[in-house]
Amino acid sequence: MNLFIIITINILLSFSLVLVAFWLPQMNLYSEKANPYECGFDPTSSARLPFSMKFFLVAITFLLFDLEIALLLPLPWAIQTTNMYTMMTAAFILVTILALGLTYEWSQKGLEWTE
Repeated sequence: MNLFIIITINILLSFSLVLVAFWLPQMNLYSEKANPYECGFDPTSSARLPFSMKFFLVAITFLLFDLEIALLLPLPWAIQTTNMYTMMTAAFILVTILALGLTYEWSQKGLEWTE
């Protein structure tokens, strides 16, 4: 019974907070609040333009190689393991896959900003 009461209170509280979050911003709407923020300057063009897809490709590539560093960082401590062959093989395969991916993206000109 206590679990049912807690779940009911959580659902009601969540629902009321969502309603307040949708209702409150619509009460005080004026033109300055609706304009996009651009450091106090008047917008020169539409601020609703989407980012270039190249930006996302470079960001994903950065995250991929950042993940590579995070996975290879504990490698010196892993050398103390008894099965060094398996550890070195796994690290070599990981670096090879990432290097092949970088080579492919570079050959397809995915890292160039200009079109």
